[in-house]
Amino acid sequence: MSAPNKSYDPVEVEALKPEEIDGARDAALAAFEAAADLEALREAKIAHTGDRSPLALANREIGALPPQAKAAAGKRVGQARGAVNKALAARQAVLEAERDERVLVEEAVDVTLPYDRAPVGARHPLTTLSERIEDIFVAMGYEVAEGPEVETEWFNFDALNLDPDHPARSTHDTFFVADERGGPDSGLVLRTHTSPVQIRSLLDREPPVYVICPGRTYRSDELDATHTPVFGQVELLAVDEGLTMADLKGTLDHMVQSLFGPEMRTRLRPNYFPFTEPSAEMDMVCFRCHGESVGDPDRPCRTCASEGWIELGGCGVVNPRVLVACGIDPERYSGFAFGFGIERMLMFRHGVADMRDIIEGDVRFTRPFGSEI
Repeated sequence: MSAPNKSYDPVEVEALKPEEIDGARDAALAAFEAAADLEALREAKIAHTGDRSPLALANREIGALPPQAKAAAGKRVGQARGAVNKALAARQAVLEAERDERVLVEEAVDVTLPYDRAPVGARHPLTTLSERIEDIFVAMGYEVAEGPEVETEWFNFDALNLDPDHPARSTHDTFFVADERGGPDSGLVLRTHTSPVQIRSLLDREPPVYVICPGRTYRSDELDATHTPVFGQVELLAVDEGLTMADLKGTLDHMVQSLFGPEMRTRLRPNYFPFTEPSAEMDMVCFRCHGESVGDPDRPCRTCASEGWIELGGCGVVNPRVLVACGIDPERYSGFAFGFGIERMLMFRHGVADMRDIIEGDVRFTRPFGSEI
């Protein structure tokens, strides 16, 4: 920068000549107008309004002018810089508006689409129903018992009074675990019911014993609308002094009324099971027609086929041979037991038509059930 010199002619300062000031202004205006986006405008701003821009350098030269020349030069440079700043602000406003319009188009959101792009899951209704059943019996003083899903044949069959030639012990009904040579003689099976948990409970506890045994079971069934090779089961066992079929009937009534409503009732039909004697099939009055469709052709019921009753599972008084196998005196103690499939109970309770819907894992099936308290 030149030193102050009162005799210096301002016309001869190159940066302060009117044509130089006007040229720097016009160049800045042209650069701003040519900027196609905000990034290009930022570069033009640095070049034409920064510390090393022509107008900034000209402004520094004013200090070297004599006092009588500073006013005219300062006015000329100030007007040029004002015009440049005004043009810069106007161009920036235009480019920002264009950017905002482009963003609205490119990043538009369709508010009619589902808002939840990652929907939450839901507890499986089998889990919810199983826990509800457990709560019913825990409130009655029962204990929840569990056991392994891979069982020995003794626990799964022998201790339950199933003879070696019983049909249930064939590969048509049971999955056998191969031994180390790949043969079927390992003595292990995938449990076909949760009754082995009852045996383990009797061996681990001193009477009285009141347990409920939920869990997965396995059978060689084809997957269809009413069968599945893997299914949930709940069994109950009570062993104490003086227990009878009347106690069993009262327990069944309480369970059914807790799950389906206080107006529901049960009945027992004679049957045969190796591990109970006497044995019975447990039926519940149809929860759709409440038995009113029986004998009335004008009011057929598809749920119970107009029979008025629905079969739930098997039950009976514990066979004395089972008590003896577990080291319990059958002369002193008696007991009762029953069992049913959780999938079957879910189908009855919620009108599920196809058991395959229960096990496929589709959240569209599980989410409508919501949660229960």
